[in-house]
Amino acid sequence: MGVEGCTKCIKYLLFVFNFIFWLAGGIILGVALWLRHDTQTTSILYLQLGDKQAPNTFYVGIYILIAVGAVMMFVGFLGCYGAIQESQCLLGTFFTCLVILFACEVAAGIWGFVNKDQIAKDVKQFYDQAFQQALMADSDASNGKAVVKTFHETLDCCGPDNAIGTLPALWREDLCPKAIQKVFVQNLSCHKKIDELFSGKLYLIGIAAIVVAVIMIFEMILSMVLCCGIRNSSVY
Repeated sequence: MGVEGCTKCIKYLLFVFNFIFWLAGGIILGVALWLRHDTQTTSILYLQLGDKQAPNTFYVGIYILIAVGAVMMFVGFLGCYGAIQESQCLLGTFFTCLVILFACEVAAGIWGFVNKDQIAKDVKQFYDQAFQQALMADSDASNGKAVVKTFHETLDCCGPDNAIGTLPALWREDLCPKAIQKVFVQNLSCHKKIDELFSGKLYLIGIAAIVVAVIMIFEMILSMVLCCGIRNSSVY
């Protein structure tokens, strides 16, 4: 016998929430794939300075997001099917998956908060090393100039913070984009541009994580209430 009354409303409400959860998983998967193949980040994070590769901590977070989005789509489908079929087994499995996902999201959130400035810091250190090598006579041997040029052209910047307004004109003409050679001010600092690049993307990820966490909490409550309602209705 199917559930009736308020429990039936909860059943369809849970179905709606799970459909939204499934869509959210698809959106997160799509955003993660976009971030993974974004031209700005790939142009910078695929760089190699001599034998040293650019920091790839940012991509570790992206791969986690891809996995989370795929799992969310599966769990959302499981919740939808369990709610419609009124299956205690499926709803119990769905609840367990939600708890694991929620715990993983909290852990990822803590890790992201602790390391939110480290990603940009590592990339800035990598840029500074390339910048120093680009000023050396034998910079072509370590491809320092090529790395610096890629940073400048990708981010429309020119030089680190300390070098603003002090770089020789010849150096700027060689390595800086032509569009900004005549406009050499503080907001063209590559350090600032790197901060803006990664802080904007991390902010987007943070908003998505908060929205998903709220949906998860509602779904855990509704799934347990529905599971109890199904158990009680089967007794009578």
